[in-house]
Amino acid sequence: MQMLHTVAELRAAVHLAGAVAFVPTMGNLHAGHLELIRTARQRGLPVVASLFVNPLQFGPAEDFEHYPRTLQADATQLAEAGCHILFAPSVTEMYPEAQTCTVSPPLADELCGASRPGHFAGVATVVLKLFNIVQPRLALFGKKDYQQLFILRLLTRQLNLPIEIIGVDTVRAEDGLALSSRNGYLSTAERIEAPRLHQILQAMAAALMAGKTDLVALENSAVAELTRHGWQVDYVQIRAQSSLLAPTPIEAACVVLAAARLGNTRLIDNLEVTRPVQAV
Repeated sequence: MQMLHTVAELRAAVHLAGAVAFVPTMGNLHAGHLELIRTARQRGLPVVASLFVNPLQFGPAEDFEHYPRTLQADATQLAEAGCHILFAPSVTEMYPEAQTCTVSPPLADELCGASRPGHFAGVATVVLKLFNIVQPRLALFGKKDYQQLFILRLLTRQLNLPIEIIGVDTVRAEDGLALSSRNGYLSTAERIEAPRLHQILQAMAAALMAGKTDLVALENSAVAELTRHGWQVDYVQIRAQSSLLAPTPIEAACVVLAAARLGNTRLIDNLEVTRPVQAV
């Protein structure tokens, strides 16, 4: 595996490789990231991964300075998973001047964006820059970050980028907790409690599939249950998969999404669900 640090080196390597699959990451890799690499390899193209902790998507009170940076361990895992090229630029390489041209995506103030102002503008901006640098044929993202995946699909489609966006199912621990780089912040007691988020989403999904139609009641009940167990809830919402807006009564394909803090750690999760709807 080649490890490259400059845009010029990366562009030269991709030119030689031809069409590539691309997996952007912020590093501190876990099994979910490696599943993206394996899925990319199944498409038969050389795989490029990026490792870049993007300052634009962190708010002033968030963990940019303390976000784990584990380059050598990540590189070893990527090589073992079959990655061909690792692009690991510095902040000054990605932002050689102040980034005054940014992307303002829709839904940026909804869901996770409501408590993380500017986050999705930072995500969309850096991903568009990476797409322009790598020029992949396809790019892979985990479904755990469901809102991010939705926004990046919309960006790719509306800006006519010749890139296929592939969403890969969330990889979970045996107890159901969605794998995340931030899980390492959890204390022992918090790690035991953390699977409750997934369990509550499962209960909501089951209620929807059983025909429950009072979505607000389901959401409020979930918030109350998490709060009773010491969580600080950002949101629990049922949205339409097609728009990430509140589903109309005739929309069957929904997604249940949640974000909540356990101690100092913010966890997110979601479940796609198809509910029965009555014909109009």
